[in-house]
Amino acid sequence: KYKGVILMPAGQPQKYKTPEEMQTVINKYFETDAWIEEGEKKEFRPTISGLAYALDFTTQSLRNYEFKEEYFSTVKRAKQIVEQALESRLYGNNVTGLIFNLKCNFGWKDNQETDKTSEVDALIKAFAALSGKLPV
Repeated sequence: KYKGVILMPAGQPQKYKTPEEMQTVINKYFETDAWIEEGEKKEFRPTISGLAYALDFTTQSLRNYEFKEEYFSTVKRAKQIVEQALESRLYGNNVTGLIFNLKCNFGWKDNQETDKTSEVDALIKAFAALSGKLPV
């Protein structure tokens, strides 16, 4: 309350009143909507955008819910199921899109180890060669 005015939180009200209510919709998505039929074969292909759509969210709204304390573990578990499904498909032939998704949505990154000492030594030698003397 501020000088007789009741302040209301900004933005839309939460779509799900409890994490359990949200979990019910997540379960339905993984049980039915995340399965893709290709001919006679049925594959489990969950996506973050598909999960968000099932929850009637934008993808960014789903990411935002991950930062709400009471929904943190619910969203994290759901994202981990998607991550696991994508990761398991890395054994196929065409993995570029899967790697991109894992980098964008799950913090995966390419690690390149570099030897900083040898880089510094190389710079000192290059500077010495250019200046004709060793730096002080």
